[in-house]
Amino acid sequence: MPSEQKAITVRRARTSDVPSVRRLVDTYAQNRILLDKANVTLYEDIQEFWVAERDEDAAVIGCGALHVMWEDLAEVRTLAVDPSFKGAGVGHQVLGKLLQTARWLGVRKVFCLTFEVDFFMKHGFVEIGEAPVDTDVYSE
Repeated sequence: MPSEQKAITVRRARTSDVPSVRRLVDTYAQNRILLDKANVTLYEDIQEFWVAERDEDAAVIGCGALHVMWEDLAEVRTLAVDPSFKGAGVGHQVLGKLLQTARWLGVRKVFCLTFEVDFFMKHGFVEIGEAPVDTDVYSE
């Protein structure tokens, strides 16, 4: 695993990455693990995204976004890893970059609405009983 992690770069997403992000989102949206997003939304929100790419061929194999909601509150969104790279630390590296970005911005609280509870708990997140967002967003 360490050699695979060294072969991956996590960088800010560019508009040219949207087709790759779309592919990753589609992989999980079809199973209702991620919310589907329109292409226009991906382009509008691209500045919130980071992508993981393989150094050998620059293929995008992971993505994630940090959406700031308030002065000290942000949400991790659209964290997805190419299924053939699950378990290789890609999600960990992307999440680490998102949390580093939150710290740099001065955001103290980060949450995620997810079905992947174990993954996030391994990274210091805790389940909470109440919704950190309004009930319309939570129900979606």
